[in-house]
This record gives sequence, C-alpha cells and structure tokens, in this order.
Amino acid sequence: MVIYRASSWLSRAFSTVSSHPLRVCIVGSGPAGFYTAEKMLKAHQEAQVDIVDRLPTPFGLVRSGVAPDHPETKVVVNQFSRVAQHERCSFFGNVFLGSSISLCELRKLYDVVVLAYGAESDRVLGIPGEDLAGIYSAREFVWWYNGHPDCVGLNPDLKSTDTAVILGQGNVALDVARILLRPTAELATTDIASHALAALKESNIRKVYLVGRRGPVQAACTTKELRELLGIRDLYVHIQKEDLHKTPVDEEELKNNRIQRRIYELLSKAVTTGPSHPSPGQRELHFVFFRKPDRFLQSHERISHVAGVRLEKTSLHGVEPGKQIAVGTKQFEDLGCGMALKSIGYKSKPVDGLPFDNQQGIVPNIKGRVLSDTSTDSQLVEEGLYVCGWLKRGPSGIIGTNLYCAEETVASISEDVEQGLLKSTSRSPKPGREGLLQLLDDRNVRVLPFTAWEKIDSEERRRGSINNKPREKLATWEELLKVAGE
Repeated sequence: MVIYRASSWLSRAFSTVSSHPLRVCIVGSGPAGFYTAEKMLKAHQEAQVDIVDRLPTPFGLVRSGVAPDHPETKVVVNQFSRVAQHERCSFFGNVFLGSSISLCELRKLYDVVVLAYGAESDRVLGIPGEDLAGIYSAREFVWWYNGHPDCVGLNPDLKSTDTAVILGQGNVALDVARILLRPTAELATTDIASHALAALKESNIRKVYLVGRRGPVQAACTTKELRELLGIRDLYVHIQKEDLHKTPVDEEELKNNRIQRRIYELLSKAVTTGPSHPSPGQRELHFVFFRKPDRFLQSHERISHVAGVRLEKTSLHGVEPGKQIAVGTKQFEDLGCGMALKSIGYKSKPVDGLPFDNQQGIVPNIKGRVLSDTSTDSQLVEEGLYVCGWLKRGPSGIIGTNLYCAEETVASISEDVEQGLLKSTSRSPKPGREGLLQLLDDRNVRVLPFTAWEKIDSEERRRGSINNKPREKLATWEELLKVAGE
C-alpha cells in the first residue's frame, strides 16, 4: 500500500507560491470542481488549490455519467487534466468527506472551501412497490454501464424480460433507452464497461417505453439526444397520434421556444415517416405521454419482482403563462414489464456541518455563498464556505452550465477576499495542503495524487487498445487501487 506523506512531496509545490497564499480546497472533481479550480487559479495568482474526491479517478460525471457513445463530450477532460497539472493545483483521490476528514476540519485547514461534489443519490417516487426487484434508478444503471466502482455489482437482469419501462423523458432517460436498444456491435468500440457490454449482448429486451407526465410539447430532452435515439438503425418508433394534438396553450409554448419546437417536429416526423407496425424481431421504442406512475405491480410468478407499472392518465393545467403542469384524471391503465428504470432526477447528499434544503436537495446559497440560517430573513453566510454545480443549483444543465456556475461562485469568493471577509487571510496563515496531508497521514488514509490517476488512465488505454476501444475501464475499487499503487 502506498501512502503519500505530507513531508515527502510538497517542497516543489510550496516553492512556487507566496509565503501566505490563499489556500483553497474544492471537494469534488467533476466539471463544477474543475471549472472552479481553473477560475480560481486565473483570478488569484497567489492561490493554492487542492481538489479532493472520494474516487481514485477524477472528472466526475464526465467519466461516470456521459454515455459511452458520446466521446466528443468527454474531450473536456484534456482541459481538466491541464488544470490538475498546474503548479499551484493538486488532486487528491480516495479522500472521503465525512469519514477521511470532516467539513469542520477542512474549514479549519483552508481559507476557502468549495463544495462541488454533485448529486450521488436519487429522488424517489414514493409510490407502492418501489422496492420490488427489477426496479433501478437511472443513475445506478448509468454508473453500471460506465464502470463506476459503486455499481459494478448492480447486475440488472436483462434476460428474463423483453420489456423495459423508463419513467422520465429527459436526456438521462434517453441515454438509457439508447444503450438498451442500440446494436451492441456499435457499443463494442466505445469505452462502455466490459461487464455491461457482455450483459447487453445477451439481453432479451426488445421493447422500451419512455413514460412522461406531460406531452411532446413539454418533452424535457434536447434535440441532439432525441435525434440520436430516433436514428438507431432498424428501430420501430411508436407514439399515439392523439398525443401529438396541440392545444392553443401548447402553440403559445412552441412559439416562444425554438428548442421545444424542434423536438416536437422530430417526434411528429418519427410517427408520420415510420411504418405503422413493427416487423418480427424488430426493436421497439414507445413514447408514452400524459401518464404518471401510480404504483408498481408485483409478479405472480416471481415473488417480490416487478411485473408492470400502473399509470394514471394526466391532463395539463396552466399555472402561469408558458407553464403547464400535469394533473391526474383518476383514469388508470397497466403497462407490463419485467424491468423498470426511474429517471426522475439525481439528488445531493448532505454532510455534517452543512446547511441543507432537503426539499430542494441543494445547499441554500446566494451566488455560491452558503447561507447559515434560512429560518430568518437575515441571510447570514458561512465564512469561507461556498458551493458550485448541482449542490448549488440542483441537478440540471449540461457540462458547460457548470462553467457559468463556477464563474459566479469564484466572483463571490473574489469579492469576499477583496473586502477582507475571509479573516484568516489577514491573520496567521492556515495550514492548507500541508495540514490536510498530515492529518490524513495520521489517519492512515491512502491519498492518491494525479499521478496515480495517470497510471490508471494508462492501463485502461492499454487494455482498450487490445479490443479496439478507447479504454477498458477498471471498474472495481480493488483494481483501481491496485493499479494506482503500482
């Protein structure tokens, strides 16, 4: 086991910064974390930035969330790697906030702590049968096929059924549908995890239903994702024609939103240009609009296993100009399936010492400054504590959204530095990186620097080249830690 000690590898880093640098710790190495680090390094020439993450691998959702057949989206890791290799920046993997070190301890060690650890849990529907076997969150399924070490053992049963129901119609739902329906020969040349590719090759799933509460006018996906899904080779696409009917309110929505207009056009074209019935053995994609889940149905043959979803029909009611919500009509229908995936949103987890809004699943903040007390109108902020990314604004947006989010948070930090609100910068300096590594050393925490990730990266690429893939991901904690220490 390799343990990196504070005294053995910090001399170079400390020689490049002033004697009293602004010491910054960013928790989370996804897009929000790296964009924040990049902006901090540019905005403060004396800043020393440390990025910590619980995984041995950096890049967050770029690695574990972006679909394997979207390699162009992952190019941003080259930019993030340059940030990690900056002389005033360090990456420390395998450091768990809460168990390796507490938030309170980090705040004592650093002038600025930015929490950007995203959303690693799931929203729940809160309906009967949600705990039945065969029901998964879309996050778990995405992590499974992307080789995240926490979900390598998910082992979704793709053999015992020919039908999967996906609740939700956002980009993640469309990603999952595409992975289930796309020919595996096309996935074989991507960086999809080998265990997922093997399972998909033996999959019996031929029908996928995408269920949404509202209509095609309000579909929550982007045109790129929809176009890719509809473009799968030899795929039968079905939408009820009556679901494409537009009300005057719908027309008004479309008039004011070019993206929604394009999505509606793509869905309409898929119905009018495709065959009226699937051919034998053809894979099928069904868009089910104006339905919300009421309960999961249990199988009679397989105890405690899902056999379907009871859906309640909905109608749209306008609540404000340009916004309609789905309301149940008390009319129900059953949709049979042997597998169900909930794509209803990711959810952030709180940690001790962090104000948290459980209802919204975010940290209460003003432009990234963490609010200490939301029960009053005073809006007191926590000194030196900030948020960025999904923890700040909720699980929405694309990778680039985090760039603007980081700019706002860093602007708040800069204002606070200029106004002398980060008191410790004018008193005796905080220990920062040296103090962090000493504390982790005392606790025998194995800290993995960016060079450890480079070993993992090199080995994954080597294994991938054997199978004509960009990389073969190491998908277990054991493998990752072993290669990182070699």
